[in-house]
Amino acid sequence: MPYIGNQPAPQNVGSDAITDGSIVNADINASAAIDISKLNGVTATATELNYNDITTLGTVEASKVVTADANGDVTFPDGEKLKLGTSGDLELYHDGSSSILKDGGTGNLIIQATELQIANAGNTANYIRAFNGGAVSLYHNNVSKLSTTSVGADVTGEFIADSYNETYGAVTSSSNATTVDCEAGNAFSHTLTENTTFTFSNPPASGTAYSFSIEIIQDASASGFTVTWPSSVDWPSATAPTLTATASAKDVFVFTTRDGGTNWYGFTAGQALG
Repeated sequence: MPYIGNQPAPQNVGSDAITDGSIVNADINASAAIDISKLNGVTATATELNYNDITTLGTVEASKVVTADANGDVTFPDGEKLKLGTSGDLELYHDGSSSILKDGGTGNLIIQATELQIANAGNTANYIRAFNGGAVSLYHNNVSKLSTTSVGADVTGEFIADSYNETYGAVTSSSNATTVDCEAGNAFSHTLTENTTFTFSNPPASGTAYSFSIEIIQDASASGFTVTWPSSVDWPSATAPTLTATASAKDVFVFTTRDGGTNWYGFTAGQALG
């Protein structure tokens, strides 16, 4: 039925008149202004999020805009920081020149992953890779050059050091037996307390060369203790050297292998040393 009489003038609808909580774009004139304080609890569907959408930030410069696109990607302008922690201990930001992850709080910066990979921006060249229960590798031009192993580290290519030091260890005998553990170092000494038979344990696998030296020291009483070397040692002219028997005399020998200890070559480096 048509309306009879004068039509009522348009009325503004206040926010207190909206009771069902549903507002669509058609309900709001494009030029209308809505107090941000009236939007508490309203879910935003726009593709741009700026500081004015957050009531606690107050007046904001136009350049300080944080945007969120349709894919959910959030963009911060240069110099603006994502801060985590009560005191902003962890910061993530771009300063206009560099991207920075800064941990300024207490405790450690801990990165947890089953496999850790640090690579170039295109993910086409590795810098560092780490595997759970396996190797940690450093790369040069996407080629692994240094990797940890179960017994130490493996260097691929030339190794250049400003200073090189070998690990030294003193070995002792028990029940007329002495063991040199090849994984424990490259320089050893042994002060004789009894006649003893030597064993060389844990040499590297075949194809890797390994050498060590050992200094044999007679006791101060000049007891003349003797040494029996492993049967795998091949001496020049197939003759093992005779130890110097005088008090506190020092004899130095060198041994080398390249087949996992199947064969050792033994050499006398010096005898009757002071």
